[in-house]
Amino acid sequence: MTENHIQLTSAEIASIWTGYMNDSMSKCVLSYFLKTVEDEEIKAIVQYAYDLSSIHIEKLTAIFQKEQIPTPTGFTHDDVNLNASRLYTDPFILTYINHMAKLGLLGYSGFVSMSARDDIRAYYREGLSETSELFERSSKVLLSKGLFIRAPYIAYPTKTDFVDSKKYLSGFSLFSKQRPLNAVEISHLYMNIQTNIIGSKLAQSFGQISSKEKIQKWMLRGRDISKKHVKVFTNTLIDNNIQPPVSSDTAITNSTAPPFSDKLTLYHMGFMSAAGTGNYATAAAASQRSDLILNYERLSFEVAQYAKDGLDIMISNDWFEQPPGTLDQDKLTKKKELNN
Repeated sequence: MTENHIQLTSAEIASIWTGYMNDSMSKCVLSYFLKTVEDEEIKAIVQYAYDLSSIHIEKLTAIFQKEQIPTPTGFTHDDVNLNASRLYTDPFILTYINHMAKLGLLGYSGFVSMSARDDIRAYYREGLSETSELFERSSKVLLSKGLFIRAPYIAYPTKTDFVDSKKYLSGFSLFSKQRPLNAVEISHLYMNIQTNIIGSKLAQSFGQISSKEKIQKWMLRGRDISKKHVKVFTNTLIDNNIQPPVSSDTAITNSTAPPFSDKLTLYHMGFMSAAGTGNYATAAAASQRSDLILNYERLSFEVAQYAKDGLDIMISNDWFEQPPGTLDQDKLTKKKELNN
């Protein structure tokens, strides 16, 4: 490195490491989708997403090499079996890509805001633009095929108004009816229903293809947690006379041939769990009714415990790749004392 070279910050190292892990996982999943997808319009979306992940891996690898930082192992061709039979329907594949694009938009915007070096910010600005294009393309195809699930409609407001009582914040009352949900609260309930539907289908499919009983049980537990959360959010809408969003044909087949390694599926569910916890935190912060806030908090704890148990399985199988971190100074000191 040259004398004037500006080193990467911890946030920048975290962003490129996380980006590499996620893109290497996505490339494996998308390569399998390319082998099994039948609809030509959807295949074009899969190809675009695959090409983005491939380009991102190349660019991130170049950054690691330039900085003389070990490139993560991530996920490789050893983690995907392209000869496995069809596990996902075309509508599921398209819905999955659209959902992952949403998560990508959140991730890239966060990485841009955490980065200081020009080249890193430029990389994530470009990634944000590319992911926005992926979301746009996949959304258009979903709409054209009648697969895009819209948020519930509400009547347009006729005037502006201000809250005139602290009762507005209360979600529990023995003597009066709860106030109706506002548009902000409805939007987060809708979003979390959609993400849990995707999560339940993924967990079901991953449990279905695993040969290890412990992983099967963990995946099916995740499926049941997602179904439970969908029910909680759906009932909240129904109790407010709001039609919940209806799921489209985002189905999986009855195939048990594993297209992905257990290492990849466990990481994927951990990624989805982390995203879900973030969504719940955002929803809790945006909601004003206390019952909604408490629901998001207790359900977040359930997701966190589930993710922790999955991480334990990864560690016990030597599948958990450790993120870059600082040196343990106390450990180094003790080691030095022993050598003396």
